[in-house]
Amino acid sequence: MKLVRLRAPDGLDRLELVEEDPPQPGPGDVLVRIRACSLNMRDDFAVRGKTPLADGRVPLSDGAGEVVAVGDDVDAFRPGDSVVSTFYPWWLDGDMTPATKCDIPGESIDGFASEYVCMPAHAFTKAPAGYTHAEAATLTCTGVTAWRGLLASRYI
Repeated sequence: MKLVRLRAPDGLDRLELVEEDPPQPGPGDVLVRIRACSLNMRDDFAVRGKTPLADGRVPLSDGAGEVVAVGDDVDAFRPGDSVVSTFYPWWLDGDMTPATKCDIPGESIDGFASEYVCMPAHAFTKAPAGYTHAEAATLTCTGVTAWRGLLASRYI
């Protein structure tokens, strides 16, 4: 499979297209064929070195595609389901805590600039019915930022 890795020191000229074996889902994981990603300011900061990343990090925090395979103990998804990534994969409910803000795709863990991504099932949610992969990929960070901006304007 093809994917992009960012080599230190960061910068647009440090993005490398590489070939690697596709990952395989373990218990609780889903393997997703990424069909679309969206770019947002956070990704730009990360690639340009304003947010420090580990050498070889796969960038991009937002992705959408279809489930290819599921690991044992995954009941929420089936192969063929259209899914979109979640920005904080460990924030499953309740108040946000430092523990729920860990493992941000494209930052502290590999992101979605890849043909295939294997992550815990809770790192994805089903894409809205009728959305293309490109439309769904805009929801995670960029879409929520716009939504929050609209809500914030109600209180100004």
